Amino acid sequence: MAKRILIVDDDLEILDLTSAVLRDGGYEVRTAANGREALAAARRDGADLILLDINMPGLDGWETLRLLRLDAATGGIPVAMFSIRYDLREKMEALKRSADDYIVKPFSYDELLERVGRLLAAERAAVRGDGSEGGAFG
Repeated sequence: MAKRILIVDDDLEILDLTSAVLRDGGYEVRTAANGREALAAARRDGADLILLDINMPGLDGWETLRLLRLDAATGGIPVAMFSIRYDLREKMEALKRSADDYIVKPFSYDELLERVGRLLAAERAAVRGDGSEGGAFG
């Protein structure tokens, strides 16, 4: 069964591009255009990974991440934050807030597939309890 990835971004072009890359990589993809849709989709459908934009109107990525982590149904799902900026402070903030990775847009197809693969492998290792470290920050 294909791993399920939820992509959350208010930029429809980014949603379409990211969805196409991940589908080509063999993943099942769901999308949400804002934080509220993301919370509902994650609770309703579950996900093996969430790619979450930071800057969205209304419920931004930071608040969405916080609410995901507080919910028993979604708290353990790996989350990679998306940002248009490479900012070390923002990356460190993502780590402090329990994000599993920080991906700068635009990204290359290969980079996205590699990071997604690593996050999913880390999640599988954590479920198995084999002592592998979780997260893909690096």
